[in-house]
Parts: sequence; C-alpha cells; structure tokens
Amino acid sequence: MNQPQPEPCFVRKDCQSISDLKRFCHEAMATTFEIIMVEDDENYARQAAVAAFNEVDRLEGELSRFLENSDIARINNLPANEPLLLGLDAFDCLEIGCRIYAETNGAFDITIGSLLNCWRDEEGNPRRPSQDELNLAREHTGAHFLQLDESEHTIRLLVSPVQVDLGGIGKGYAVDRVAELLRDWSIEIALVSGGYSSVLALDGPAQAKGWPLTLSNPGNHKQVLARPCLEGRALSGSGLQKGRHIIDPRTVQPVKGKIAAWASASDAATADALSTAFMIMSPDEIRQYCQSHSDVLALIILEGQGEDSQEERILCFGPWKDGELSQ
Repeated sequence: MNQPQPEPCFVRKDCQSISDLKRFCHEAMATTFEIIMVEDDENYARQAAVAAFNEVDRLEGELSRFLENSDIARINNLPANEPLLLGLDAFDCLEIGCRIYAETNGAFDITIGSLLNCWRDEEGNPRRPSQDELNLAREHTGAHFLQLDESEHTIRLLVSPVQVDLGGIGKGYAVDRVAELLRDWSIEIALVSGGYSSVLALDGPAQAKGWPLTLSNPGNHKQVLARPCLEGRALSGSGLQKGRHIIDPRTVQPVKGKIAAWASASDAATADALSTAFMIMSPDEIRQYCQSHSDVLALIILEGQGEDSQEERILCFGPWKDGELSQ
C-alpha cells in the first residue's frame, strides 16, 4: 500500500520565541527550499538568502537530468569510453554518490535512471515493465560503470547509455552548498531545508540547545516519533509517495515492507542518500552500517507483517536517546 511522503523536519513552535529570527523560501528542484536564520539586519539577511537561492538555481542547472545542457544530461548522452569534463559541483556530487553506492553495497545507486524509466510512464505515473525491459535496464545500471578522474575532473562510462539520476542526493547537496554560502556571509546560526525531506542545522540559537524539530509518522501526523534538537548535522527522510515507487536497484523491483526511513549524518548530501538507501536495505544491513559509521543514525517504519498483524514497527539505529539525537 502506498503511503504519503514523510515530512520529518517540521520546526517546532518553540522556535517562534527566538529573537531576530528571519525566514525565507524559494521554489526549486520541484520543492520549497527554506532558510531560517538569526540575523538582526533584515536587509543583510535578505541579501544572503537571495544569494543562497541563486546558488540553488545554479546547481539545479548543473545537476538535473531533465535540463538539456546540464552536466548530468550530457553524461546520460555520453558514448562509452569517451571522457567528459564536468563542473566541480557535478563531479563532487557524483563522487559522494559513488562512495555511498560502495558503502551500501549498491542499495543507493545514482545510475538508477534506466530502472526509473521502466517503472514510470512519460507522465511519471507507475507502469508495469516487461522482463525484457528490466533485463536491459539492469545491464546499464550500477555506479561501478562510472569512472571518475579526480585529477582531470572527467568521467568515462564503461557502458552506454547510463542514466544518472541525482534525485536521491541533489537536494541534500544543494542544502550543503547553501550552508557553506551562509557561513561565507558570516551567518552561523541557521537552519536550511530542501523541502521536508532534507534539513541541515548550523549553529543553534543561543536560547536553545539546537534547532527543535519534530519527526512524525507520515501515515499519522499526530504520532510524534522523535523530537530532535539539531545542531551541526543533517536529517533527511524518504518514503513511498502515493502512487509512486522506490526501486531497489539490486532486485530491480519496487521496495516493499517499509513505510518511511530517516537518516542523520554530518552533511545533508550523505543523509539524503542514506535515507533512500535505508528504504531499501534490510534492518540488519542498516544496523551494520550504523555500527561501522558511528556518526550516522537511522529510524525506519516497517509495515505490519501477516494477516493478523497490522501494527507498524518502528526501529532506531545509532545513539538516539529519549527521542533526541545524541551527538
């Protein structure tokens, strides 16, 4: 059964009492980016926010596979064994994606585009592909087909075509770049979000121990799962939107058994990618990942099992304590 997308990162009402709080929003990457900052100069805060949102628009132009002249679109039309020079951001985002591909044994895969095209029609609605379609897509899926040359900032494809899709990491990457820009503007107390799915906290307000957030069950927003206070780290969530699938690149089939997953890490790009991976990985795989990456936390909701059990299971991995993130 399809579930609504998780909205894990609501800022709690207790933020409203923080003095000199400024909020700015911008539509990009098919979502709403928001910056909440503490800054007493309204004009300076607005100028910083405009510069940050211009950076998000620039990144979308480089990272979207749907824009004809983007670096990612050029990769997706690249013949095998032909080098392609990339911009710094596209190369950096691909490197992060390939790292997490290796760390998750292929659960997170930025070359998922061919499989997504199999399971969605031209309007983006779900469809049932043939086995021949899936077999062909599988032959062109796998981040190990990407050869990145860090010294030259080029990419080569071992097979072609390969369809790179940064939908599982691009928003988080943009959130990280916005945070860097805010620091360049000497704005240190801020919270940056890319939709409800990716949030990065810089320094927390002086009146609080961090930025107060609320994680709610996407199927029942009245059920609060955790109330983390975020500072100096990121939190991201993934889930099954109504009528859409998350595809496991290892089995080429839609994910079953999970409703939502959250990941917390030191940067938003990693948290964004891991929340997708944790929708795909088994609980044992997630547990092992968090044990070997002590800075990563995870929370997942499993569907009820069996005819007699409709109760969801909520599992936490890493140092959660009383619904808080333990730093």
